Amino acid sequence: MFNDYVKIDSEEKIMKSLPIKKRQQTGFTIIELLVVLVVIGILLALVVSSYASIQRNQRNQNRQQDINQIYEQLEAYYVENSKYPTLVNMDNLSWVATNMKTLDKSALKDPSSSSYLLVARPTKDVFAYTVTSSDGSTCNNVKVICAHYTLTATLEASAQKTYIKTSLN
Repeated sequence: MFNDYVKIDSEEKIMKSLPIKKRQQTGFTIIELLVVLVVIGILLALVVSSYASIQRNQRNQNRQQDINQIYEQLEAYYVENSKYPTLVNMDNLSWVATNMKTLDKSALKDPSSSSYLLVARPTKDVFAYTVTSSDGSTCNNVKVICAHYTLTATLEASAQKTYIKTSLN
């Protein structure tokens, strides 16, 4: 029994002489959490900017498709009438529905706008339709026939700032 006591006593001395183990960490440090948050923020910024760029490019493609659709209808109208419609005609949706039956009226509206009206000069978020006589002067299709036009869409954040189609005539 004395032997057992000496054994236990000596084991205690040995244990006391050993360095105390540090408690194991079970969580993250503030620095580690901040690094993770910064990385997540950078990734989120990349996703948002990519998404915005994709949407902008889609709107620009829609603008070009709309201008091409209007262009085709204007040329078909010219073949039948030997003149192009005036800006007043193009801004009248009932006139467009009667004279350009296959033109979807939504093609007259810029993807970033709620207005179906065209304007005479290129403007952001509105399509421009400039129509002139054969000598470049103003026309009304009553005294002076409209013989030329230019359709313009202003593009968003693009190297090519506008998309333009002109009359074949």
